[in-house]
Amino acid sequence: QVQLAESGGGLVQPGGSLRLSCAASGSILKLNDMGWYRQAPGKKRELVATITSGGSTNYADTAKGRFTISRDNGKNTVYLQMNSLKPEDTAVYYCNAGVVTMPLIRDLEVWGQGSLVSVSS
Repeated sequence: QVQLAESGGGLVQPGGSLRLSCAASGSILKLNDMGWYRQAPGKKRELVATITSGGSTNYADTAKGRFTISRDNGKNTVYLQMNSLKPEDTAVYYCNAGVVTMPLIRDLEVWGQGSLVSVSS
């Protein structure tokens, strides 16, 4: 079993910052790409940012210049630093990871439980 535990969401004023964390645990041989997605009320889940095991990053246009994704491979953790937050960033943010498990070698896609980010004055 592999689990992703998210933390760091909450209420912030427009222009503020938040940092989300997502720690993977369980029978992990290797973590491949990790990423953050979000789903606003009444909308589809959308990509925010991804990062490969080697550190290459990809951002949605809405995140470029304001959000930074990073990871600590030693801690099996991915982060999302969000600056200059806007009300339209309000959503549930989900962590995602590609995982190779052990001892039975399987490739899984795992999702976190979601963390609510609310941007409001």
